[in-house]
Amino acid sequence: MGGTRKVGYAVLGLGVGRAHARAVLNSPNGKLVAVCDLIPEKLEKAKEEYGDILTYTDFEEMLKNPEIEIISVALPSGMHADFAVRAMEAGKHVLVEKPIDITVEAAQKIIDACKRTGKKAGVIHQNRFNAVMKPMKEAIDSGRLGKIFLGTFAVKWYRTQEYYDTGGWRGTWSMDGGGSLMNQAIHTVDLMQWLMGDVESVTSNMGIFSHDIETEDMTASLIKFKSGASATFVSSTSVYPGLGTNIQVYGTKGSIEVEGERLELWRLEDEDEDKGEAMMEMYGAGNNAPTSPDPTKVFGHATQVNDIIDAVLFDREPLIVPSDAIKSVKIANAIYESARTGKTVYLD
Repeated sequence: MGGTRKVGYAVLGLGVGRAHARAVLNSPNGKLVAVCDLIPEKLEKAKEEYGDILTYTDFEEMLKNPEIEIISVALPSGMHADFAVRAMEAGKHVLVEKPIDITVEAAQKIIDACKRTGKKAGVIHQNRFNAVMKPMKEAIDSGRLGKIFLGTFAVKWYRTQEYYDTGGWRGTWSMDGGGSLMNQAIHTVDLMQWLMGDVESVTSNMGIFSHDIETEDMTASLIKFKSGASATFVSSTSVYPGLGTNIQVYGTKGSIEVEGERLELWRLEDEDEDKGEAMMEMYGAGNNAPTSPDPTKVFGHATQVNDIIDAVLFDREPLIVPSDAIKSVKIANAIYESARTGKTVYLD
């Protein structure tokens, strides 16, 4: 789908924001105009890598540039709402890194700003666009798995102490909003509720086992859904040497198991084994880049960067909007509350 013009784009924050910048550079309808970061060395490197772009250390100055129509907000999680709202109030559309923010109240500010300013906001949850997720979601929604009764979701990753120390904000309640759950596993929380539906309650434990951090490096939860189904959800950044992400959904007429982006099992009662084998052949290989010890090497942002550009060009809503993205933040915060209090927490 081609546009008649290139949409001016800027990236705020050059950690995971580098993945956003690369996606804009490769976009048919986007033009990378500027990047903004507090660290001069990152800006110099960006000029070398991205060519003829403007660099800013002052966000307010960048907002004055009329060529910029969209800004990717790729700052520490606890800063997302503040900067996204400021951008929208300055007339810019935004694409916000995951999680949308670390509290429900902050996420709501982005939703309110969309209504108040009329600007578009998308939120990064790129794992929904992994190739195998589309057929999995369709199989569940069409009823081909029968009644969904059980899910198992586990994010078993590894991060060094250096990862937390060099980030500064990582593993803090004030800026990261949590540890293995809010930072690494929030994508899988999003996939869980997207695949299995609205959560009714959570009962959780958490702890710190191999890091010197404020937050947690392990959570284990029992999730109950409004549908009556249940799931287990595990997150950790202490699983040496870093294993995978399990996404498994079981219904009365079928089972689907995914490891990272790789289909491991596809068996549906109303399909013959040949269909299952064909699905395995098609989706049984993938890269597990997000489990890499270097989290800046993130793939898969291109779909959502192109989506927000096209949303602006063709005046439509982005694929994942703030009112959808707030759901995973509600679930994560409920898990933390349950782990702190030792009680089952019920969601609205």
